[in-house]
Amino acid sequence: MKIYIDTQRNFFNTNATKEISFRLNELKRLEKVLKDNLSSLNKAIYADFKKSAVETHLTELGILFKDISEAKHHLGRWAQKHKVPTNIPNFPASSYIMPEPLGVCLIIGAWNYPYLLTLGPVVAAIAAGNTAIIKPSEIASKTSKLLGKLINENFDPSFLKVIEGGVPETTELLAQEFDKIFFTGSTKVGKIVYQAAAKHMTPVTLELGGKSPAFVTANCNLKMTAKRLIWSKFLNAGQTCIAPDYVMIDAKIEAEFIAYAQKEIESAKYHFDNENYVQIISDQHFERLEKLLDSGDLVFGGKKDKTKRYIQPTLLKNVTFNDKVMQEEIFGPILPVISYTSIDAAIEQVRRLPKPLSCYVFTSSNTQKRKLLNELSFGGGAINDAVMHFSNPNLPFGGVGNSGIGCYHGEAGFKTFSHFKSILDKPTWFELPIKFSPYTKWKKKILKYL
Repeated sequence: MKIYIDTQRNFFNTNATKEISFRLNELKRLEKVLKDNLSSLNKAIYADFKKSAVETHLTELGILFKDISEAKHHLGRWAQKHKVPTNIPNFPASSYIMPEPLGVCLIIGAWNYPYLLTLGPVVAAIAAGNTAIIKPSEIASKTSKLLGKLINENFDPSFLKVIEGGVPETTELLAQEFDKIFFTGSTKVGKIVYQAAAKHMTPVTLELGGKSPAFVTANCNLKMTAKRLIWSKFLNAGQTCIAPDYVMIDAKIEAEFIAYAQKEIESAKYHFDNENYVQIISDQHFERLEKLLDSGDLVFGGKKDKTKRYIQPTLLKNVTFNDKVMQEEIFGPILPVISYTSIDAAIEQVRRLPKPLSCYVFTSSNTQKRKLLNELSFGGGAINDAVMHFSNPNLPFGGVGNSGIGCYHGEAGFKTFSHFKSILDKPTWFELPIKFSPYTKWKKKILKYL
């Protein structure tokens, strides 16, 4: 492991990656490699998930190509030094802030969106002028193998290098000294990454998860609410870090919402054969989800097939916060519906949980919208929609508290992989004598005034 890091550090120290032309060329190379291998990318992810080419483009490659396009288009502006005002004690001088790359980065991807959540941070790292060691998730084994092949065969290992493996390889990587670590995954593993980084004072970005609530108030457009919530929840069979984890709904409309939600599920006809549904990633994850089906009352769904790692989209009601399904992030196709009679009590209940990565508010009331946005802390979210905020490169994406540290996407990603040097540039033809001794009474008066 260390030899790859040393090689990248030596290459970084040549200053080659600091050239804008170099970064643009490597972004174009990545874009070309992906486009030239679309068929292989679709086959690998189908082997891991049974995910269709359409859904792969919608949820992974399309967003990735947009990220690359944004970086190519805006890189010149992002990388410019930025002038700021100079205060009177430093007159005459100019002041500016210079972005510079951090150096050798470790990027640890996630299995649930193996292309987007592995290569998205790589795009940002390249744009900022870094080198990167890339560790895809071994859980999505076919996509991990393909990413290793595509990167290692098309990029100089002194610039980008994929290292495959499981816990032993990740542990060995985390023992090395990097200039930046970017991790996407569970909060549990995120804490391990954070502890390892602290030994070397390495800055980290942690994109984690949590139980993201969706609040549905009595005055919402209920039919559209159900349509958008059902799509966002059962996308990728619920294996999405920003999926609505559970619904907090006004008791007056609970029954009507459940009826609409059931119709949406039936209308969508979620199944592998329809190319709009995916497998649970592993037997271990299947067994964990299977145990959560016993919470509350089953309203719809619940069918399962372990041999195919299939769990039908499922609705639960009469769920309490003490039930097993509410004790952990679900990360699967199970949607608990919890009714409330007091919005204040519902907010208070959610606030007792760790801060979530996302929160969604479905309402036509500006008062309710402001209340929920102001009183709940979360990474990001949407009003009258869910999940789609991730697709906007102008919105920084990241968590807060247990759901993450730092953010990326668009310019925010460039900043995540950059250090910003503050520079005071002063001429030598003039110097105010106030700061030099002897410190007289008149100098003290002037300093206090300034």
